Amino acid sequence: MIDRRSAFLFALSSLCFGGTFVAAKAGLAYFPPLLFVALRFDVAALVLGSYVLLSSSRSALLPSSRDDVLGIVATGVLVIGLSNALLFVGQQYATSAVGAIVFSLNPILTPVFAAALLSSDRLSARGAVGMVLGLVGVALVVSPDPAALVGGDALGRAILFAGAVSAALGAVLIRRADASLSSTVRIAWGLPLAAGLSHVLSFGAGESAASISWTTGAILALAYVSLVAGVVAYIAYFALLDSAGPIRANLVFYAVPAVSTVGGAALLGESITATAIAGFVTIFLGFAVIGSESIDLRSSLASLSAADGRSSEEPTPTDEPRGYRSD
Repeated sequence: MIDRRSAFLFALSSLCFGGTFVAAKAGLAYFPPLLFVALRFDVAALVLGSYVLLSSSRSALLPSSRDDVLGIVATGVLVIGLSNALLFVGQQYATSAVGAIVFSLNPILTPVFAAALLSSDRLSARGAVGMVLGLVGVALVVSPDPAALVGGDALGRAILFAGAVSAALGAVLIRRADASLSSTVRIAWGLPLAAGLSHVLSFGAGESAASISWTTGAILALAYVSLVAGVVAYIAYFALLDSAGPIRANLVFYAVPAVSTVGGAALLGESITATAIAGFVTIFLGFAVIGSESIDLRSSLASLSAADGRSSEEPTPTDEPRGYRSD
């Protein structure tokens, strides 16, 4: 069941991650893509690392088991580092609409890995219907050119798909590890790994810091993707992952395109079409179908019917006020 805390974490991570695409689109005008990712994680690692050092005890900071190490590696290398690097590189060869569609396969891929690696997390038939509705909604929101999906650069789509696989696999491995470290401490360890990996990939791609254009727009974009999307969003997402599991937590990637579309319209002047609105509704229906698994509809309807039947009956002479008994 999804409680209020999980709902809040879902909304917060969706909003913060959705804004990432708007900030990244603005920031890529000033930064090389992989170096942008690396600098983002440098700043986030410094801020979050300072926070956990000041607020946590030594015993709470140090990994104490193999599962803790696995959780850190899955967080830093797969979910944060590799998935973001592949996303930014893949976007160079594909449109943003195609990128959103391919990366939104993440919630579809997660149950596949969960079925192989987890015994407790399984996707029901109703959940599968909700997943498909969500994916259809994403397709309507981004409205890609059908020719771009089947044509274009296959390398870009393959890189984007590899990023989605990395994020989905990492989320399941974190759940499997069931580490003792808190999610915030795990992120604080994982961010330097993600930053180091991104710097290595940036160097290998021949990117140079001399090509960065340090303007006010560049600083604002870097601040958003580092602090809001690199600290707040990840804290919310990984806490949601621990409480709700990878299948439900990764539904965030269905909500993100909707949030980024609204953000692009508000901040970048991009238009929202009637098809996109239909996509928002379809995504909501998909979430409603999946969420309905926590409700026993038959029992609820039976209880309502019984209650209506009792309220319609006339009181008999033997009826007594509640709280009293016969002599």
